[in-house]
Amino acid sequence: MSTTMTIEQTTVQASTLSKSREANWPAVLFFIHIHLLSVYGIWLLFFEAKLLTVLFLVFLTSIATLGVTIGSHRLWAHQTYKASTALRIALMLFQTLAGHGSIYDWVQNHRFHHAYFKTDTDPYDIRKGFLYAHFTTRLQKLSEYQESLKSSIDMTDIEKDSVVMFQKRFYWILYGILFILLPINAPLEYWNDSILSAVFVIGFVRYAIVLHASWLLESGMGIWGLKEGEKYPPDTNLVFIFSKTYWPEYHYVYPRDYKSGEYGTYGSGCSTAFIRVFAALGEATNLCTLETKTLQKALAVAAKTKKPVASCIAEAIDGQTLEDDHFLKSK
Repeated sequence: MSTTMTIEQTTVQASTLSKSREANWPAVLFFIHIHLLSVYGIWLLFFEAKLLTVLFLVFLTSIATLGVTIGSHRLWAHQTYKASTALRIALMLFQTLAGHGSIYDWVQNHRFHHAYFKTDTDPYDIRKGFLYAHFTTRLQKLSEYQESLKSSIDMTDIEKDSVVMFQKRFYWILYGILFILLPINAPLEYWNDSILSAVFVIGFVRYAIVLHASWLLESGMGIWGLKEGEKYPPDTNLVFIFSKTYWPEYHYVYPRDYKSGEYGTYGSGCSTAFIRVFAALGEATNLCTLETKTLQKALAVAAKTKKPVASCIAEAIDGQTLEDDHFLKSK
């Protein structure tokens, strides 16, 4: 009750603040340079870079993306499972390789996005279109109103995580070493690739790929999510490229399901597979998910009581019992 009252008081106080967003010119210039320099990096990737550099690019972008999906997103933002200290350290290092800010800041922004999903306060409001949610909003500062509400997001669980707080304290040192120096130096030191390939392929191309992979966690609804009333499967040739489903919407109803894929899938995908592998090794425990029977009970209660589906699911979860090895079973 006290938490609810605090949020309400914060909202009332914030309502007097400006809701206008200004251009973030350093971000504008930064992203322009990243993308323009990446174009040259792509040319080098296809015509000059050595094979080992290409494979190194794939490796770095893959583990950096995992650091975001199963680290920042599923572990820290939504607490979909618990991780051992060793796994948390590994995921922290992987997330640092993504180069888009500390875990603490990322989690706070993402929780803020979930708290005000599909409202004017949401900085990644998908109702304004995919381009806005994916890119345009990154070029703007949050308004005073949004900053005030974001500061009220509960981060006490994150502040108790020593791995996250260590990274937050030393982020820019870790960023300089892990994200810039070591990756760019490797092609020069170990397989004698050119400086141009090291800087533009491992530097700029890698950064551009990981940035967009991370941004899709907030904007992917515009690609993979079905809109209300939209036919499934949709009458479009895009069905041969990707499939739209209601799974992205489900993630915002029950974000604690470890099987919710960031890129429009459920129960499959590389990130989910890695969590299951870590669980089998004993490094990931308490994997949260929603069984079909539990969902059916929650929907029945919601229909009878007219309560929000999300709250009915939360109540039904309390009575759900999962087997210790449920993640090893397909159903």
